[in-house]
Amino acid sequence: MAEQFEVTQKGLEEAKKRLKYLQMEKRQEIVDRIAEARSHGDLSENAEYDAARNEQAANEGEILELEYKIKNAIVVEESTDTKSVHIGVKVRVYDEDMEEEDVYEVTGSMEADPKNNKISNESPVGKALLNSKVGDRVKVAAPQGEYFLLIKEIFID
Repeated sequence: MAEQFEVTQKGLEEAKKRLKYLQMEKRQEIVDRIAEARSHGDLSENAEYDAARNEQAANEGEILELEYKIKNAIVVEESTDTKSVHIGVKVRVYDEDMEEEDVYEVTGSMEADPKNNKISNESPVGKALLNSKVGDRVKVAAPQGEYFLLIKEIFID
């Protein structure tokens, strides 16, 4: 059985849009750069050619990954319920060790973007937060060790 990926409808549409861009636009841009680099002659010492081929491999890898995830996506219903943490809500937490607050948006793995505090329900923080309520103190089992977060607020923009 294939691995399944939870995603909101919005996240699925964004993934499809990204896939189309990679297949239709970026793929052609890379092919054009490879052709340009080939026209410069000796490929054995052509860094531009090597870079374009590496980018082509990375692009094709991302295409395959997105195709697989889209094919195995399960769209979760978006809910306005803020009684507990689930995919689609934002959570204000207090990190006891760091003595600071953060806001995370809990998403499916296809939508995760840690740089923008969009965390996957499959990540250590996401797993710890799921189904918790305001006031709960949750233990995060991170690779660097355990730590605790206090849930201060659950909301939707």
